Amino acid sequence: MLPLHLTAPAGEPLSVLALGAHPDDIEIGAGGLLLGLAQRALRVRYVVLTGTTERKQEARGAAQAFLPGADVTTEFYDLPDGRFTAEWGNVKEILEGVARTCSPDLIIAPSPDDAHQDHRVTGELVHTVFRDQLSLAYEIPKWDGDMGRPWVYVPLSASIARRKVELLHKCFPSQTHRDWWDDEVFLGLARLRGMECRATYAEAFQCTKSMIVPWAPGLGVT
Repeated sequence: MLPLHLTAPAGEPLSVLALGAHPDDIEIGAGGLLLGLAQRALRVRYVVLTGTTERKQEARGAAQAFLPGADVTTEFYDLPDGRFTAEWGNVKEILEGVARTCSPDLIIAPSPDDAHQDHRVTGELVHTVFRDQLSLAYEIPKWDGDMGRPWVYVPLSASIARRKVELLHKCFPSQTHRDWWDDEVFLGLARLRGMECRATYAEAFQCTKSMIVPWAPGLGVT
């Protein structure tokens, strides 16, 4: 399988916008990707749309833990959890405000096909607000059984996959009582996605639109 590489603008760190409807969404869906990206020069804007004071504090710590050495800024909003269908206009206003102040190389966001209404609304709006960026839509396991057929995979080494799970437990202690929050769920999904791309572990994403440049830079092709 031919890999595609993320290339930052010359002389600049790769810029990433990470969007989550709730604290822990980004890390569950793309924690392994973040740990991998953090091994390069990286600038990340972390935007989370809901959360109690406790949950926001957890998310701040998680952003630093999953992105060691990166230039990270965090933003938190107070939209009502579980009510994004009724808050559509406010979600769009927040995302449009973010778009006016940044133009990231990569966006990591929820899937527009997610069964959870907050994830779904956020994912749907990303593609109307950000029209000129590569956007990867992550998946979050849940009892609704909404796992789809992704077509972009990020292979993870065993050490990265296990580090992701270790940090999920460490950074989000308020969630560890949930019956689905355990190593088997997180590593099981990663192993399944890894099998699908001939890797040990992987995270999987949807990508509505991407562009392939088939020639080498500097060849003068127009």
